[in-house]
Amino acid sequence: MIQDPTRHPEASAAVDLAALRADFPALDQRVHGRPLVYLDNAATALKPNVVIEAVTQSLARDCANIHRAVHTLSARATEQYEGSRETVRRFFGVRETAEVIFVRGATEGINLVAHSWGREHVGRGDEVLITGLEHHSNIVPWQHLCDSVGATLKIVPVQDDGDVSLDAFSRALSARTRLVAVTQASNALGTILPVEQIVRLAHEGGAAVLVDGAQGAPHLGTDVQRLGCDFYVASAHKLYGPTGVGVLLGRRERLEEMSPYQTGGDMIRSVTFEKTLYAELPHCFEAGTPNIAGVVGFGAALRYLEAIGFDVLGRHEQELLGYGTQLLRGMRGVRLIGTAPRKIGVLSFLVDGIHPHDLGTMLDTEGVAIRTGHHCAQPLMERFGVPATARVSLGLYNTRDELSAFARALVKAQEFFGR
Repeated sequence: MIQDPTRHPEASAAVDLAALRADFPALDQRVHGRPLVYLDNAATALKPNVVIEAVTQSLARDCANIHRAVHTLSARATEQYEGSRETVRRFFGVRETAEVIFVRGATEGINLVAHSWGREHVGRGDEVLITGLEHHSNIVPWQHLCDSVGATLKIVPVQDDGDVSLDAFSRALSARTRLVAVTQASNALGTILPVEQIVRLAHEGGAAVLVDGAQGAPHLGTDVQRLGCDFYVASAHKLYGPTGVGVLLGRRERLEEMSPYQTGGDMIRSVTFEKTLYAELPHCFEAGTPNIAGVVGFGAALRYLEAIGFDVLGRHEQELLGYGTQLLRGMRGVRLIGTAPRKIGVLSFLVDGIHPHDLGTMLDTEGVAIRTGHHCAQPLMERFGVPATARVSLGLYNTRDELSAFARALVKAQEFFGR
């Protein structure tokens, strides 16, 4: 689906942007007296009306706990909740709903694997392999695991263009590699990793693979069976759904190797003071009352994306990425960080003489929302010798006009700072 961004000038015509933007009420507002230009989608995406309505109905009409009662409201809530599990299964190409585990987000999914699979399968002298592109959520859990069991965390280096080479990955693999944990797409630079090849090489060496799909899932149209990974995590709020919800998708054979991460209600088959028998997959990993309305909203978000189609979204995003790249490259004093050949819609950059935080504040006065900082990727910032960058991240509702407005605001900021 990822294409050369310079080859699709017709892409926007494939998206009825006016109708699509009308689905997102947050866009219908002014910030500091100017129309909102929301370019912070990698942090969280805005929510369409269908998601808002699904959450509202869940709370207003079907407000009951799931799996545990026989009354009508509980039955409806359970049907909606488990219906979202089936939607997730279909959306991500999972074999069966037993392999779909609802968590609070990609971060909790990674921590679940690190705790429940890692502690059983990674030991002293073993290695966990990640890349230099990773979000803190795909670094810190593995550091903690390695420190706890006496294993080593190894890092595949990042090239000057923000890419990671398969040759470097192959050299970093060893007979001691027990787990490979890689991002599908970098939140800080937009780099898309060759995950299918990474999975193949890791499996040939006997290692399991976790893919952090927090950024890849909203842009790439992921089929986990095609990727071949053992574990895949994603967050609903990056996929135009609610916050506080995500999924861990795992192969049954791997999930059955894991002990429950949390214990309590709804993850048991029976309890006595002498012994507890746990529920079957996936419920053994879903202790306590979940974010029911959030899961219902997540299902609505995925169905919304399915109806549009990732082929259409991909062409639109790549056209915008090409246009935004062209704008920034044509501006004096602007340096792009991360120019890998395959990227999602992320533009990370610096402006001479203006700290990213100051730049973000100035752009906000023009109604333009971007992200500034280290993007929860401090080791990656250190690799490029910078404390922070400014980041534009694109969503399905963004337009060329919005990128032009961003560029004009950027010029104003440079003029304000005398640059």
